[in-house]
Amino acid sequence: MEHVHLAEDQEDLYSGYNDYNPTFDSEELDNDAGFQQAVRTSHGRRPPMTAKFPGTAIGARPLGTSFGSRMPMASSMGRPMTGAVQDGVARPMTAVRAAGYTSSLTRGSNFDPLGQSKGPAPPLEAKNEDTPEEKIKNLEKKVNDLIEESCMAHSLGALQLALEKAKEAGRKERALVRQREQSGNADNVNLDLFYSVLFNLANQYANNDMYPEALNTYQVIVKNKMFSNAGRLKVNMANIYFKQKNYPKAIKFYRMALDQISNTHKEMRIKIMQNIGMVFICMGQYSDAITSFEYIMSESPNIKTGFNLILCYYAIGDRERMKKAFQKLIIVPLGIDEEDKYIPSNDDTHTNMVIEAIKNDTLHQMERERKALAEKFIMTSAKLIAPAIETSFAAGFDWCVDMVKGSQYVELANDLEINKAITYLRQRDFNQAVETLKTFEKKDSRVKSAAATNLSFLYFLEKDYNQADRYADLAMTADRYNPAALINKGNTVFVKQDYEKAAEFYKEALRNDSSCTEALYNLGLTYKRLNRLEEALDCFLKLHAILRNSAQVMHQLANLYELLEDPQQAVEWLMQLISVTPTDPQVLAKLGELYDSEGDKSQAFQYYYESFRYFPSNIDVIAWLGAYYIETQFCEKAVQYFERATLIQPNQVKWQLMVASCYRRSGNYQKALETYKDLHRKFPENVECLRFLVRLCTDMGLKEVQEYATKLKKVEKMKEIREQRVKSAREGSARGRREGSAGSEVEIKAVSHSETKQHSPLLDSGRDSSYGTSTKGERLSARLRSLPGSHEPYEASSQRELDASYVDPLGPQVERPKTAAKKRVEDDDFADEELGDDLLPE
Repeated sequence: MEHVHLAEDQEDLYSGYNDYNPTFDSEELDNDAGFQQAVRTSHGRRPPMTAKFPGTAIGARPLGTSFGSRMPMASSMGRPMTGAVQDGVARPMTAVRAAGYTSSLTRGSNFDPLGQSKGPAPPLEAKNEDTPEEKIKNLEKKVNDLIEESCMAHSLGALQLALEKAKEAGRKERALVRQREQSGNADNVNLDLFYSVLFNLANQYANNDMYPEALNTYQVIVKNKMFSNAGRLKVNMANIYFKQKNYPKAIKFYRMALDQISNTHKEMRIKIMQNIGMVFICMGQYSDAITSFEYIMSESPNIKTGFNLILCYYAIGDRERMKKAFQKLIIVPLGIDEEDKYIPSNDDTHTNMVIEAIKNDTLHQMERERKALAEKFIMTSAKLIAPAIETSFAAGFDWCVDMVKGSQYVELANDLEINKAITYLRQRDFNQAVETLKTFEKKDSRVKSAAATNLSFLYFLEKDYNQADRYADLAMTADRYNPAALINKGNTVFVKQDYEKAAEFYKEALRNDSSCTEALYNLGLTYKRLNRLEEALDCFLKLHAILRNSAQVMHQLANLYELLEDPQQAVEWLMQLISVTPTDPQVLAKLGELYDSEGDKSQAFQYYYESFRYFPSNIDVIAWLGAYYIETQFCEKAVQYFERATLIQPNQVKWQLMVASCYRRSGNYQKALETYKDLHRKFPENVECLRFLVRLCTDMGLKEVQEYATKLKKVEKMKEIREQRVKSAREGSARGRREGSAGSEVEIKAVSHSETKQHSPLLDSGRDSSYGTSTKGERLSARLRSLPGSHEPYEASSQRELDASYVDPLGPQVERPKTAAKKRVEDDDFADEELGDDLLPE
């Protein structure tokens, strides 16, 4: 305190508390015999102490008293009396010691009003856990904790863990019983704990489908007479027998449980009766089930029982009782509040806050679920009995609609009418369906929107896009937030190729219902048509996150990656698609095509072959497999594929030519000759066939060579005359156009190699392949056939040329590029030597 300087003009509020008259010093009171005597004689008459004050070693403080006739104590002589006037100043009535501002009795101690300097309180006396009672209590606590852990594990879906905890609780409980026996308290058994352990163990056995163990455990509980109301567990045993499809025993135990439950537990008895009725239905004993359900409907009707009763009446074909049961079903009280209760009023703010709080609470959600379930049962019942209660399903629907209109489910009447129209659609009676839906045009907006949506969809399927567009607009007008109506409108715009506007409708449908998968799929297709491939990819990736196993979505993703020139990703998505639809031949063929484009022939062959196994009529797959075997020098195996192609397309010459070529390359000349002869009989004016016949007969030294050479000469002369007529018809055209014409065989022979490369790259590739192997030239013949139509500058002339050269299946320009000019000269020389002028065409 010597370092603290206070202002002189300010008074210290706490000064003087430690300054007191030595007369008031209480330290020597213990040695004052007179004071001690006074304390001993007056102690019994003093009021009890309320508390000890900190910093004092004496049990009580001396009370301040006024001076009276009492003689002063010897130790108090010379001390000022309380309330006395000394030096003109009255002494205040205060305690002997300051209230918390002085130190303890020992001089020089620090300020410690709470007595914290004495240190912490001594620790509590530790319990002796070695006593039998403590051991029993600890074991009981462990058993209870294990039961709780087992229940929690079951609630989280960890059934195996729950069973393990239940078994461990059983072991601990048996240890507890042994501990009680050792301590001599065997009679003090905790029945509640024993029951809890067995009951939880039986439940966990049942949850893990260990039905024999569960039944044995329940049997232990039921047979123990110490457990009151254990007979109710026979319901659980009956449930297990029901799961095992042991229906007679299930009924037996349900009835035993029913006998042991008094009439005061009405709800439980009703539930057991309902279970008995369900077992009778599974056994096909509908009459017994009807008896149980009718009793329930008379005592405590509910929606599920009413629906089951209708099913039983439908099973036995009782029309009148079906009607009565339906009437009972629609008057079953749901026990829920009206929806008007949740509409806030504008007056009371407090009430509005309460309504807002309970509008979506758990109780209201349960009420909505109960109402939705009731509506589902009523709709299903009406659709089920409508064709059975009347002569026609339309009359039956009308009766159900009339009944529903007079009940608490008035809004379901319109839904039943729409279901009536859908039933017409299932029966392929489209006119009646359309007429039924058109009756909703003047009704309330929700029903009108649903009916117009269905009408729009019907007209769209019938490709009446104008009517589809009209009803889509009507549905949107009735309910702008109807996503189905917006999708139909977008579809009608899509077919008109207004893709931007269609995308807007699909986006609006997604804003109204973010889980509308149809809108998301159509939006992806729209972006694909607009060539906005990245946005289309985003749409289908989002859709794949919703529909994980949708084959259409995976195919679209693979196709988009292929368009984005990412074949690896395309292959990955196709592989996922194969895992969903492993027998789709088109997907397998697409995988083969992608691997072929990457140069992996072995993988391509594997998938093409799998595609051929599942669909052996795909011409493209057959052609690839045949070409693959030819390239790998297995011509014998290629024959079977080209023969199958011949069966599929018998009027196509190229497949039969490929068959004969395979025989010829494999060295089977006799079979090749027979194939060419058979082909010549079917197509006598085919030039390629005649050329190969002449060549084969020459190589084999056959006499028919003169005959086939004569026919070849005549066919070629006829072909030249036809080409000259075509050429004369084109003489008025430009010279460059005439030189670039790839359809005329004469011009093809006249064009040099460099000119061919300049005018027709495709033709040039065909000529190069003929110089390599003739087999590759034959595989390119189909490409050459389509040559005139594949080049835009020569479209008009090539179209006329096709008409001229394919009246009969001659196909001259198809195989002509394979024949070099040198061989043509040899054929002409051979013809000049062997043939006479009388064989020329007249």
